[in-house]
Amino acid sequence: MSVLFWIVSALVALAFLASGIMKITQPKEKMSAQMKWVEDFDQNTIRGIGALEVLGAIGLILPRLTGVLPWLSTLAAIGLILTMIGGAVVHMRRKEPIVPNVVLGLLSAVALYATTQG
Repeated sequence: MSVLFWIVSALVALAFLASGIMKITQPKEKMSAQMKWVEDFDQNTIRGIGALEVLGAIGLILPRLTGVLPWLSTLAAIGLILTMIGGAVVHMRRKEPIVPNVVLGLLSAVALYATTQG
């Protein structure tokens, strides 16, 4: 199970880390060309979402890697799943595809399962 955790967690963490850093560092106007949903939120909310994604990515990997408070990886996986549920709701409301949210949510669920298996 450990190999499954590390493979899935690394993929999930990289995806959320990249997405979160972009949301934190890019202005809303620049992101709106690629992500229309940002029109519904102010800059601080978008940065907050980005911060949650970055913290989730770090929380998924670092506690298990260091062995310090490894249960935080479980909480991080739950947080990432909830983030993807929220994202899917926003995209459904806007009648946009939710496939990326579903895929990342499912991968986060696999990481969650793996964290509970030791």
